[in-house]
Amino acid sequence: MSDHRTVLVPEGLAGERVDAAMARMFGVSRTRAAELIAEGHVQVDSGAVAKSDRVHAGAMLEVTFPQRPDPLAVKAEIVEGIKIIHDDDSIVVIDKPVGVAVHPSMGWTGPTVVGHLAGAGYRIATSGASERQGIVQRLDVGTSGVMVICKSEHAYSVLKNAFRHRTVDKTYHALVQGHPDPLSGTVDAPIGRHPKSDWKFAVMADGKPSITHYELLEAHRFASLLEIHLETGRTHQIRVHMSALKHPCVGDLTYGADPTLARRVGLERQWLHAVKLGFEHPDTGDYVTYESSYPDDLAAALDTIRDAH
Repeated sequence: MSDHRTVLVPEGLAGERVDAAMARMFGVSRTRAAELIAEGHVQVDSGAVAKSDRVHAGAMLEVTFPQRPDPLAVKAEIVEGIKIIHDDDSIVVIDKPVGVAVHPSMGWTGPTVVGHLAGAGYRIATSGASERQGIVQRLDVGTSGVMVICKSEHAYSVLKNAFRHRTVDKTYHALVQGHPDPLSGTVDAPIGRHPKSDWKFAVMADGKPSITHYELLEAHRFASLLEIHLETGRTHQIRVHMSALKHPCVGDLTYGADPTLARRVGLERQWLHAVKLGFEHPDTGDYVTYESSYPDDLAAALDTIRDAH
């Protein structure tokens, strides 16, 4: 798909460089005009031009504007590894693998949950930006596990409210370095954008309220397996809170994990998995729970930790 335009150069632009004339006539930047010329999308009087060539009055300027892909467009494609745990008229519950984003965003060109559902023929009929339709919760690209997507408008409004009012039970397992003290507890510390990094978050005095409950499941020489319940759902919340306790998730190099230990257990991402999701079904009102077992990379890393003496 492309947009082809033909105009005659007016008297007022006679003698201008081609890139400058294009900028004036089509409202594009000089840089974009130069790109189009370099890519062979511009002709003057049916001949090729260089950006520094001059135009004369009455010359025929032809420009083809190739359509650029929209970074937020949903790319319908089947994503290997996404498992459907439950599907009905109002919700679909999936097991998200590592390396998959929930929806398209600026700077992300990889696979998405929304793209998979579109490719697999699911109809997500809810309001909101098209790339985020049906999305009431998110998991990081590097976090795996169970999540729910809404298929109907009614389910979307009911579950969005449930997440907002903290009535959804979100259970994660995290393998963290060392042994937290106390072994079970609550982290109540506000989280905001990291002052020095766009893609990181941190405990900040002026951040949003964030509450994480954790309890010890297994203690090993180098790491502890924790069960975590989220009261709030901030971006990177568990990773930030565990790092603030000086017990980052094993493998989470972004938030201070030991790279040597990560290599030893064969991890290239944080050991964090959404194991269970419980909520009142938006149509029936029944309390439902859905679970996800550990993926192979996390299971193997945990076995290595269990065997370490």
